[in-house]
Amino acid sequence: MTTGRFGYREIADELRDRIDSGALAPNAKVPGENELMATYGVEQPTARRALDVLENEGLIVVRRGAGTFVRGFRPIRRVSPDRLQEAVWSRGESVWTADDPDRRPDVRAIAVTREAPPASVSGALGLGEGEEVLVRRRTYAIEDRPVQLATSYYPAALVAGSPIGEEDTGPGGAYGRLADLGHKPIRFREEVRCRMPRTEEAEALHLAQGTPVIMIVRTAHTAEDVAVEVTEMVLDSASYVLEYRFTS
Repeated sequence: MTTGRFGYREIADELRDRIDSGALAPNAKVPGENELMATYGVEQPTARRALDVLENEGLIVVRRGAGTFVRGFRPIRRVSPDRLQEAVWSRGESVWTADDPDRRPDVRAIAVTREAPPASVSGALGLGEGEEVLVRRRTYAIEDRPVQLATSYYPAALVAGSPIGEEDTGPGGAYGRLADLGHKPIRFREEVRCRMPRTEEAEALHLAQGTPVIMIVRTAHTAEDVAVEVTEMVLDSASYVLEYRFTS
């Protein structure tokens, strides 16, 4: 039974404020259960629940035998629409360059297949009945931490025989190869929403319990308004800051 005026939510709020303000810096040790019990006059279950809240939010990590620490991972700042500018991929760079040129991702588990598209993808790409898509699935990791799952769909007939069907698409990635094929993407549409992860997503991204994901669906169009790519991205919400830049 909780004693004093503090409940686990109030304790979690105070600790979160200290983390957000920098008073508890990345990799700093977080007060343990015994210290929280003494500081706030609460019992062990209340102290434990307060720490569980922060762990589920991805703010702290438990290191066996060492204690609990503020997560040291610096969030990735995903900058749109800068990352999709032709000036980035046309010079052979990855779109990740616009996010943080000093933290290049490790691309893992690349799988390339040809298959029937989901109805939503078929509609977005304007495909007819029976038309297939070339699918590229991969996992991105930063500092050995999986942060994003990505699945890209291309009209199979459009990209047949191109490096888009290979693991390494070459300088500038798939957008560079689409340009080589005469289908340069110049307009992009992204839909963003937040949801809880599927079981396989939580496992692939090593998500703490209760951590939501950010889902971004991007459709790329040519100057003739032909859709040439649909990419579905699932991001670890604790690993990202989404930044959008606009002009009036």
